[in-house]
Amino acid sequence: MPKERTGSKAHMKRLVAPPFWPILRKERKWTVKPSPGPHPILRCLPLLIIVRDVLGYAKTAKEARRLIAKGEFKVDGKVRRDYKFPVGFMDVIEIPRLEEYYRVIPYPVKFMALHEISPEEAQFKLCRIENKTMIKGGNIQLNLHDGRNHIIQIANPLNPEEDIYRTYDVIKISIPKQDIVDHVKLEEGAIAIVTGGRNVGRVGRIREIRQIFKRRDAVVTLESNKGENIRTVMKYVFVLGKEEPLISLPKEVIG
Repeated sequence: MPKERTGSKAHMKRLVAPPFWPILRKERKWTVKPSPGPHPILRCLPLLIIVRDVLGYAKTAKEARRLIAKGEFKVDGKVRRDYKFPVGFMDVIEIPRLEEYYRVIPYPVKFMALHEISPEEAQFKLCRIENKTMIKGGNIQLNLHDGRNHIIQIANPLNPEEDIYRTYDVIKISIPKQDIVDHVKLEEGAIAIVTGGRNVGRVGRIREIRQIFKRRDAVVTLESNKGENIRTVMKYVFVLGKEEPLISLPKEVIG
């Protein structure tokens, strides 16, 4: 993010906040600036804004901060008391006292929205592999989109049969133990959702992947349920499943 967009290290004016944040730009001068964490500023919502402006459980920032400090909200199975904590795509928000569960998903026009899910679905989340590196002992470290690092133990570095993962594939991990329970490859025929650009929030089946230079800039064509072609670059494609999505989605997103 350019320096003029971030302003102060600790504060942020409402006028320069990301456009998808559900706040009134001229009601107040300042808004909460997300803490450094698993998601960048342009792809997250601070926990305070979710509690006050999205869920409506507080009228003021003071009330929201008090609820958060009491430990009333969990993100990915862990109590978060930092009101600036950045919440991003596929994060699971839990309100134990009310037995409510939400998943943050890409949403058309709004860019980011909370989708209510069942307690069973709140036991896992999907993470995209952004990068992978080899570490000491020949093991593989997966760098995920939400800042997590997951190590794959390799029995024989000369024949790494356990290394079945590739960048932009998606793994399904349990919450909060973070065990890998499933793996979905980014390939033709898979179901995916768009996480950026003008087609954000649209879902379709991958029909073609055309790579010329860098893989992240490959052009991916998806086909929606209505038969429409959706074109975007690979860095905006988030795989949801092989035949059917592993997570539930709103009807308006599925189309």
